[in-house]
Parts: sequence; structure tokens; C-alpha cells
Amino acid sequence: MEPNKKSIFHFVVLLGLLSLFSDITYEGARSIIGPFLAFLGASATIVGFTAGFGEFLGYALRIFSGFILDKTKKYWLILFLGYSINLFAIPALALVGCWQLAFLLIIAERTGKAIRTPARDTILSYATFQIGRGLGFSIHEALDQIGAIIGPLIVALIFYLKGNYKVAFGILLIPALIAISILIVAKRFYPSPEKLEIKLSQLETKGFSKTFWLYLISMGLWGAGYVDFALIAYHFKKTLILSEEWIPIFYAIAMGVDAFSALILGYLFDKKGIKILIGSMLISIGFVPLVFLGDFYLSLLGIVIWGMGFGIQESIVRAMVSILTPKEKRGSGYGIFHTGFGLAWFLGSFTLGVLYDLSIYALIIFSVLIQFLGILVLTKVKI
Repeated sequence: MEPNKKSIFHFVVLLGLLSLFSDITYEGARSIIGPFLAFLGASATIVGFTAGFGEFLGYALRIFSGFILDKTKKYWLILFLGYSINLFAIPALALVGCWQLAFLLIIAERTGKAIRTPARDTILSYATFQIGRGLGFSIHEALDQIGAIIGPLIVALIFYLKGNYKVAFGILLIPALIAISILIVAKRFYPSPEKLEIKLSQLETKGFSKTFWLYLISMGLWGAGYVDFALIAYHFKKTLILSEEWIPIFYAIAMGVDAFSALILGYLFDKKGIKILIGSMLISIGFVPLVFLGDFYLSLLGIVIWGMGFGIQESIVRAMVSILTPKEKRGSGYGIFHTGFGLAWFLGSFTLGVLYDLSIYALIIFSVLIQFLGILVLTKVKI
């Protein structure tokens, strides 16, 4: 029986719910990782390195999991392994008392994400073939970001009630268990997700096109300049612009903007194409001076813009990869793209952390210029 749009939509929603509860877990943790590392005695350089290196591994290892995925087609096995490592490393942070052990668990969490992401995105690319790449990825991202809103708000409530980091990380075990349960349900009802894409993409090549590599370069440059929230949160704590309970609230606001903007931009992307991506990326650059030079309210505006840019990364940027890669190499395509993007993110985050310790103005100049360069390269991408 051929899949219909209704069943495909249900599958996208189910994957979105999986990501929703996963995001409650690790985005709740991510909202306080910067201040937590500072609490354990880490410097801004260490925070920048941890965020960047974690993201690098979280992307770099995807080239291997993507290759294995294309060879084995073991979508669900890879998802179970990745999600288990990804999710259960978070509550384990409640047990650590030094930044070195916290660093190892943060790396483990990102490694788990690296294992499972190419499989998830490949499955999602099959499911979105008929309903629209931009719309499908954006629906998934919107649900995903509901969890990214709830998680930081839970953490903020814990601190408001005079809780501590141990309690915050420990309580995040609950959504992790729910996410694994949803994964079991998804496998039961959709054991062969590749059958959801009933036609081959028009892009049939033996390898990856020059357009794919040019797109990877452009996104790598943009990612290198995009400041990780861990460093932003570190700045808020160090300058006392925000109290500890306000930092996860700001992150929740950013995730809400992420979800809303992803839906709108994903729909427009299906209608208008790459120019929507270029225009929204230009707007997102504005977060940098607002966040690092502004007061409470200007920082809030900056976080709103930062959230929009993050929504771009997680929706139409991923949708573009599915357009630029053939079906039979989709897992490898996502793996290669995420590896390149992650390497750029790592180098950029580490550089930004070092620059922050030297001069906030140097950080701002570097961030703005490297992002703009990425956008210039993107204007050369034709689809």
C-alpha cells in the first residue's frame, strides 16, 4: 500500500514529538551549560572550547554514521543507539563536581547526537518528499522547539524554587525516558521509512555536485561566526545583565522564536526558494552587537534575532541538503554536510571564546564579517 500525505504527515508529527521530549532534556541542560561550567571554575576559553568541540564532534562523527546508514539501512538501530547516549548523558551531569567530568559528559551527549542525526534527517527527508521539504522540516523543527522552550523553562522554575544544578539535571531524566518510548512506537508503526519516498529525486548523480560543496562552504562560514548560546550565557552571567533564573528564560524565548520563524520561513522557502534563506540570514547577523553590547532589553531583542537564525539552521538549511543530494546517498550527504559545518562551528566557537577573553569588540567584528562572507558565497548557489 502506497503511503498517502495524511500518513506521512502523522509520521512527521511523531518524529517531531520524539524531538520535542528529547529537546526538553538536552536543551534544558544546554540553557545552563555555560553558567554551570563557570560555577565549576571554567574560564570563557574553556566554555568556548567545550561548546565548540562538543558541536564539532556532534557534527564530525556524522560522516561515519551517515556512511554506515547508507550501507546498512539500519535506521532504527542507529537511532536507538544515538538517542540513548544523547539523552542519558544529561541527567548524569547531576553527579559531577568538576568541569573536567562535565566536559566528558557534554562530549558524550554530542556524540550520541552525531550517531542518530543522519538517520533521523534521512528518515525525515523521505517523509517530506510529498508534502514539501521546507514545510516538512519546519513542522518537525516547530515541534522540536516546543521542547526547547519547555526544557529551559523547567530549569528556570527549578532555580526559582531555590533548586540547584544537581536537581535541574536530575529532573531531565523524565523527558528522556518519554522520548525513548516514542521512538519505540515510531519503529513499530513505520518499520520501513524509506518506502515513504515513492519516487526518486530528480538529482541522480554518482557523487555530490559542485553546488553541494559550495553550499557546504557557505554554511560553514556562517556557522563559524554564529555565537553559541553557551558563550552568550557566560557573558550574561559575567556581566550580571541577567540573573541565573533569567538566562534559561532567554533561551526559551529564543527557542520559541526558532519554532515560529521555522514554520513561516519553511513555507516561504517552498514557494520562493533560496532567496528566503539568504534574506533571513542577513537579518540574523544583527544579534551580535545587541547581545554583547546591549542592556537587558537590547539583549532580549538580540536573543529574539539569534533564535530566528537558529531556526534557519535547523529547518531550511537541512531541507536544502535533501534537495542537493540523491536519495541513495542521503545519509552520507547529511553526514558530510554536518561534519563540515561542525568543523567550522568548532573553529569559530573556539576563536570566539578566545576573542571574548581579549576584547568583546574583536568578537563582534569577527562574528559579523565571517557570517556575511558566508552569505556572499551562498548567493552563488543555484538550485
